[in-house]
Amino acid sequence: MREVITELERWWRAGESVGMGTVVGTWKSSPRSPGAAMLVGPDGTVVGSVSGGCVEGAVYELGEAARESGEPVLQRYGVSDDDAFAVGLTCGGIIDIFVEQVNRDTFPELGDVADDIRAGRPVAIATLISDVPGGDRVGRRLVMQDGVTTGTLGSARLDAAVHDDAAGSLQQGRTGIVRYGPDGERRGDDIAVFIASYVPPPRMIVFGAIDFAAAVAHIGSFLGYRVTVCDARAIFATATRFPDADEVIVEWPHRYLEKAYEAEEIDERTVVCVLTHDPKFDVPLLASALRMPLAYVGAMGSRRTNDDRLARLRELGLSDEELARLQAPIGLDVGARTPEETAVSVAAELIALRWGGSGSQLSRTDGPIHHEPRA
Repeated sequence: MREVITELERWWRAGESVGMGTVVGTWKSSPRSPGAAMLVGPDGTVVGSVSGGCVEGAVYELGEAARESGEPVLQRYGVSDDDAFAVGLTCGGIIDIFVEQVNRDTFPELGDVADDIRAGRPVAIATLISDVPGGDRVGRRLVMQDGVTTGTLGSARLDAAVHDDAAGSLQQGRTGIVRYGPDGERRGDDIAVFIASYVPPPRMIVFGAIDFAAAVAHIGSFLGYRVTVCDARAIFATATRFPDADEVIVEWPHRYLEKAYEAEEIDERTVVCVLTHDPKFDVPLLASALRMPLAYVGAMGSRRTNDDRLARLRELGLSDEELARLQAPIGLDVGARTPEETAVSVAAELIALRWGGSGSQLSRTDGPIHHEPRA
């Protein structure tokens, strides 16, 4: 929903009803992740995507119907071998989409939710997407904001169970389906609740105010990171030189990283790109970064520079296990030369590590194109 929140809120504030389809479950080679959404506006306008084009037409019709009737529906789509023109995912995947009506009555908390999402404040939305036979709770939701939960799924025990799971999903930044018994029993699977977690975007910290850093900051922002550029040299570390960065910091790199870690401003989703290739900056910075639970630590430099850097880090007492976390030279081997090409190679490495990709040409690999995230 994050990518359509502006349009959704605009119609909501105008008192209009919108049909919204949300990806709630995926299997095999699915083009969109859980939480991706598509809107059918009051004027028939379509915003967003749930399948990259495969089933958009069918979801549009369901969205129109839900917008008019208020009746939610959970629909599964998959590849059809019998009819090449049948609605289905031609990529071979399976996708579950929950379609519902959204307006001031069905989602009274939306205004506050939109404010939280834009401000980067954590919020979880739990929607009951399937009920026991004869049940009438489909479409009910709980909203958790700042530790306070509003709404109900129709059962106090179920609300309590979902509240606990929503808190855990927020902590881990996880979005997906959780199953329960009819009254919130942990061992049951009679009903399904989709918990969408909206947490602040992951951080990318780029060290080294050089032209390569500007390109990496640009592609980092494009990928959805909150980008910080840091360098100890004030003459180079300016907002003008890094227009795509959310902030530019003048500070010794290792000091800034340690302060940010102590202040709990970085976490296990944080990406660190060290582009200075200067030992007086790199070595103390990497010595700190490799001891932190970060998602990625990469460093630019030639192979000779990297060998020298590793030797210096070993002298500081870093273990082989800690050094194995260092991605250096940074990026995938795509033959990059320019700053922009290098940024693409770094982005490719980040994506491959996140989703478990091999970095090989797809034409030379077997199996699914889209991967599930690594645990």
